[in-house]
Amino acid sequence: MSDSQANPAPDAPHLGRRGVLALAASAPMAGAVGLAVAPAPAQALPLPLTPPDVVDFYDLGDSIVQTSAPTMPLVKLDLGADGVYTFQMPRLESGTGVMTALAMMIAEEAGVPLAQVRVVSADAQPELLFNQLTGGSSTIRSFEPFIKLLVAQARLKAGLPPQVGTPGSPAQYRVLGKPTRKLDNLDIVTGRKKFTMDIAVPGAMPTMCRMPSQIRGRVISVNNRTAVMAMPGVVDIVVIPGGGTVVGIPPGVAVMAETFGQAWDACRALDITWGDGPNKGLSDAGIQAKLKAAVLPLLPAPLGTIAIDAEFEFPAASHCPLEVECAIVDVKPGRCEIWAGLQTPIVALQAIAADLGLPQTAVKAHVVPSGGSFGRRLFWDPVQVAAQVSKLTGRPCKLMYHRSDDVRHTRSRPPQFHKVRATLLPRTLLIPGKVLSYQQNIGLVRLDARHGYGEIGTALAGALPLGVQQTVGNLAYEEFFFKTMVASPYNFGVSSKQIFPVSIDLPTVSYRSVHIMPARTVEEIIVDEIAARLGKDPVAFRLEFLRLPRARAVLQRVVTAAQWGKAMPPGFAQGVGVHMESRAFTACIVELDGRDPNHCKVTRATIAIDVGKPINPSGISQQAHGGLAEAISLVLNAGLTIKDGLVQEVSYNQYRFAKMRDFPKQVEVIVMPDVGEPIAGMGEVGMSAPAGAIANAYAKATGRKPRKFPLNAQPAFVPTPPGQLPAPVFV
Repeated sequence: MSDSQANPAPDAPHLGRRGVLALAASAPMAGAVGLAVAPAPAQALPLPLTPPDVVDFYDLGDSIVQTSAPTMPLVKLDLGADGVYTFQMPRLESGTGVMTALAMMIAEEAGVPLAQVRVVSADAQPELLFNQLTGGSSTIRSFEPFIKLLVAQARLKAGLPPQVGTPGSPAQYRVLGKPTRKLDNLDIVTGRKKFTMDIAVPGAMPTMCRMPSQIRGRVISVNNRTAVMAMPGVVDIVVIPGGGTVVGIPPGVAVMAETFGQAWDACRALDITWGDGPNKGLSDAGIQAKLKAAVLPLLPAPLGTIAIDAEFEFPAASHCPLEVECAIVDVKPGRCEIWAGLQTPIVALQAIAADLGLPQTAVKAHVVPSGGSFGRRLFWDPVQVAAQVSKLTGRPCKLMYHRSDDVRHTRSRPPQFHKVRATLLPRTLLIPGKVLSYQQNIGLVRLDARHGYGEIGTALAGALPLGVQQTVGNLAYEEFFFKTMVASPYNFGVSSKQIFPVSIDLPTVSYRSVHIMPARTVEEIIVDEIAARLGKDPVAFRLEFLRLPRARAVLQRVVTAAQWGKAMPPGFAQGVGVHMESRAFTACIVELDGRDPNHCKVTRATIAIDVGKPINPSGISQQAHGGLAEAISLVLNAGLTIKDGLVQEVSYNQYRFAKMRDFPKQVEVIVMPDVGEPIAGMGEVGMSAPAGAIANAYAKATGRKPRKFPLNAQPAFVPTPPGQLPAPVFV
């Protein structure tokens, strides 16, 4: 039985697999001939998206490309006597593969094998201004226009003639477009790769923290300092001071010891009196009530139309990279040195200099590749803490957060409430159904965007006046991010998406795709519900209403590969999602086992992705796998629970990010060929289509409308008491 047969819409026509494939095959021709050809009797003539999406003309990536451009000639690429190009990459490698992709671009342009390109992480270089921000899926887009210049400069300095140059046709590429193993893969799996905690800084002392009993709580007193100082290996105990340039220094108590085990034991032994912070009594229900109250009413549906109304709730979400927050900082009289994974190293250096009362030239920041980031390392919170501890103890501080505090107290994706109304013209014998309008109002805890474009000027512009939760500058940044990132691939007539940020003092930051994944997941759910009300198959409906050929092309590709409409056993279903972001297009069809509606599982996923000019198909596939894992997590299993001002989850057992058992065994990623489109982003585009597809498959398989996330039942657990660290577990 096909999905559409298992869950028929009222008056839905039968459209089996062959029918969908026939429609898919005909869609490009209909789009090519344009409005001069009348639609088929069963098809609507979609109303154009009004007003057009901003991102059709300008997106966040464009702004990063433009702000990076003036200092690109200062980026360092050297050619040694041994013929090896050494590139000091001014971006953070956090597992996304940008190091490998940039090396491939340099090798192609220089006409050398990839083995003759070496990439290292550049230190913070304030002279690069806006050119060290890693974010917005913009790294490859930013460098692509300048690789020729950088290679030419390197050869000129080496006294060599101009390079061979990148071939004009993809068919002639020697390196680009060829599946390539990441340059650091072998070092990672053999343990040779150095992350922050692997850096051997002479005299650096292991340090851990106890964080308050509430998010942004206060330290009143440490009641047994003398006793804990007498514990084995303990070197010092420091109450982390307040203050902080741009953003506040996280509160807590730090213990420095000879080993991390001793620091952990001492942290757990501390008797601390905690004080209330701004989040006393704050819980999920109260947050959602505030968000709902902030959202303006939607415009009413005109008489004679059909309104599809829905409300959605998303909890806070942790980025939860394998590498917890960490930093090494050595503060000496008149100078400071930093080692950390930083997405904004220039402003981190500048802010720490201000915190310590030092000139910028007295601070050096080394950017260390990180074990995941997903947006969280746009801020430099652990560097702030480590700098203060080093200053107060007079010793280099090697700070590592405990996993529980990494989940409870570091930055998260803001909780959100979505209110949607789609207005439809009903289907009749003579007139096919139409979508007249689409409204989506979003209440969310304000996104902290005070990192700006990665340097102190734009950061302070978003931070002033200090101490105000939602400054005018920060609000402007958040609105800009929303308008230049969130788009709709559909012709849904008069369309409106608006955000209503609420000033709640939670530590937030962009999570991969910022606002996009929740907003687009909601829209994809509503698309399925519109299709059902109009009596159309979800894929057929999308192929009619998608407004851009590249979006239709990726959908057509997965329809064939995933065998959309095939017979599924009872309790199983297929779901589909389409997405566009950062100039890239993707579609996904998943199969979901919903026999137990409280414990659904994705069993297969087929993904097609068009990034314009694919540099490394292997890296693109890996990124798509990562986006699928995050979609499974955030749609089905993972969300933070806030109670009495504190996140309750403290581990991967409680914050249920996808594990291997949650990941489908069958995953096919189809990288669309290079047909001459401009290069697009990849880091963030991979989440939303799978998220929509999973939610839609859940609705079909279970008969439940997805409205409150995560969708699977959450197992009960006993929270670690507020202000404490969990006891060690020995296995």
